[in-house]
Amino acid sequence: MFPTLAHCELSAAATEALADALIALAGTSDDNTSVVAGYTYLGQFIDHDITFDATSKLERDNDPLALENFRTPRLDLDSLYGAGPEDQPFLYDWSDSPPDAAPPGVKLLVGTNPPDLGFASADVPRNDQGRALMGDARNDENLIISQLHLLFIRFHNKVIDRILADGLRHTKKELFEEAQRIVRWHYQWIVAHDFLPRLVGDDVFVRGTFKWQGEPFMPVEFSAAAFRFGHSMVREDYRLNHRPNVPLFEREGFAESLSGSRRLPAALEIEWSHFFKTTSTFAQKSKRIDPWLADALTRVPPTGAALARLNLRRGRALGLPSGPDVADALGELVLDEDDLVEPLGDRVDGPERAALGQATPLWYYLLREAELLGGGGLHLGPVGGRIVAEVLLGLLEADPSSYLRQWPDWKPDLPHKDRFTMADLVKFTLS
Repeated sequence: MFPTLAHCELSAAATEALADALIALAGTSDDNTSVVAGYTYLGQFIDHDITFDATSKLERDNDPLALENFRTPRLDLDSLYGAGPEDQPFLYDWSDSPPDAAPPGVKLLVGTNPPDLGFASADVPRNDQGRALMGDARNDENLIISQLHLLFIRFHNKVIDRILADGLRHTKKELFEEAQRIVRWHYQWIVAHDFLPRLVGDDVFVRGTFKWQGEPFMPVEFSAAAFRFGHSMVREDYRLNHRPNVPLFEREGFAESLSGSRRLPAALEIEWSHFFKTTSTFAQKSKRIDPWLADALTRVPPTGAALARLNLRRGRALGLPSGPDVADALGELVLDEDDLVEPLGDRVDGPERAALGQATPLWYYLLREAELLGGGGLHLGPVGGRIVAEVLLGLLEADPSSYLRQWPDWKPDLPHKDRFTMADLVKFTLS
């Protein structure tokens, strides 16, 4: 997005000192009273839909111009649909059905687990070794994101049932494509009208969208910094149902964790009212958007590395511009150097402290900006919000199959009409 800006000049030593300080202060963030926990993982789901870099390693230097996004940078749910029923038939249900039901290969496959072994009866589809069959294996990283993937599988299948109930005649191909269009457009609406307004703030949301020069691409300022704001929203543990909270990773004193890449235990099935406001039942909050990540993220499996350190090293390896330079380029308020280093106390001192105030890594800058200018971390600040909103809305504007291009005045036609949030998707799908 900013090819003419210089790379952030913060030294490796100062970068590591900042990482050490963030790790020492981990676990000190408060709850976000405006955003419930489900949007943390919807953000992860969106990220996996629009990005896929088969070559990247967090611990390895990368040339941003050499990175190639091997998945379409579109909000088209190809992490769900893959390449379609003809090219990736293992994602689809090919069982025989009654004449008045959906023909084989139109619905997505819902997995079933072996009975009487403590597993949930329904799961994402898996092979005999328990590995998920899906368009993006990252959607099996933890048991929340895998169940969100399963929710979207069921959403597609429920839309198929609704189309068939309307009694209109369709060929098999027409039935699948119409259901896919309905699912995609309602998902795109949720991104534009439910997810973004909550997380970028109303002021940023109404400013307009970035216009791509040529084909859409995935800017590194977005993928390696701005959209990683979701890491700060992660909780230490989550309430999934009526049982006690479950930690994100294995923790002493807990029998279970939310680690993924395995069959779904029945005891860890999510009641979505705990993640989205579907009923009057308490929906737990996400954490505020600020630099203080959950303590669990200081020891991320399988290597035990700290996520803050990996993010900062990644930004430095990619040569991202500094936060102050990006803010200045966008014509936004540039945070004062003292505001940037003050919360770190004496954990970063001497020349490293002075350097950090001037050459602030973009990822840290945007989190601190959210804390100072985003209602105390209730949403992103002006720079972070603009990058996130302009990229996501810009992708919709550039996609010839999106509802914004096909029918700009379109409104959702599933309950509740004209608004349709994630809570509405849950209620429609599971009713």
